[in-house]
Amino acid sequence: MAPIKPHWVQPSHPDRLHLIVNEAEFTSKSISKIALPPFALFAKLEFPPCTPAEKPTYATVQCGRDKHLDLNSDLLYINHSCEPSLIFDTGNMNVIAGPKGIQIGEELTFFYPSTEWTMAQPFDCLCAKPTCRGRISGARDMTDAQLAGAWLNGHIRDLLEEQRGCPTSTSSSIPSATTANASTTTTTTTTASSSSSSSSSSLNGSNSNSNSNGNSSSNFPSATYTIPEKKSSSEKTNGYNKVGELDQIAQSLRDALTHAEKVVEAARNALMSYVGAVNDAATAAANNGAAKKKEEEEEESPEGARRRGPTSRELSGEMGGDTMEVLA
Repeated sequence: MAPIKPHWVQPSHPDRLHLIVNEAEFTSKSISKIALPPFALFAKLEFPPCTPAEKPTYATVQCGRDKHLDLNSDLLYINHSCEPSLIFDTGNMNVIAGPKGIQIGEELTFFYPSTEWTMAQPFDCLCAKPTCRGRISGARDMTDAQLAGAWLNGHIRDLLEEQRGCPTSTSSSIPSATTANASTTTTTTTTASSSSSSSSSSLNGSNSNSNSNGNSSSNFPSATYTIPEKKSSSEKTNGYNKVGELDQIAQSLRDALTHAEKVVEAARNALMSYVGAVNDAATAAANNGAAKKKEEEEEESPEGARRRGPTSRELSGEMGGDTMEVLA
């Protein structure tokens, strides 16, 4: 499938990203215009411009078992990387900074299998990162080892649990945004290109062809994937261990609290840094203003009127009527 020609007004996110369009197909990329701390909001997946997709394509993003959406914006050009700078949190319809944050000038990327179960246009990743997974065709075709440590959306984790035949254990990687549009049931699709470092444009993104239905109903943070433990048949009820499910919910709540505390601490540090910078700037401005005022006053006064201290006549008592006539 040929690259999609933009039908939206560009730039769609002028304050957030700089789009670099190359002539070669699937080689465009997006560069960040802003710096963000870990897990800070980069953009919302709003309707509009997003629209539900009738079927998954290379240019859609999956946000549920069988739900996909068209981004209809320059977010389409966010490429894949095995060590991404962004996270597409489709459960809350947010695009947030990754665990390392984002720096100005850094390429914007995300891990396509975090949203895509299967991909319309698989590709070989060229990101050259130490954790590069090689062939990217969706989470369905990846091993536990390849997914270990990766942040995955709820619908991907649910599908993995069903595929493996047991619940996966998870450790939350980011806090959920409680104000996000979690009720939105449509899903986002991704461009299946590799990152600029992987030299494939996000226009290569594909979304999955899953036959399941529904979005993950969990409001807990989406989690990093850890290798699940197999349960014996006597430990399962309809394929799930109920005690394990309760333990997983409790763990998710603990993880959500832990990461919320981290976000609060990061915000506190950022606020203190900002207030300190503002105070320093105000002090410097006040000092500069006082010095300038003094210079202006000196310039306005006559040269002879400037006092440099008492004169010799003043010191000898000849001023102010202190001079006395001495009679012989």
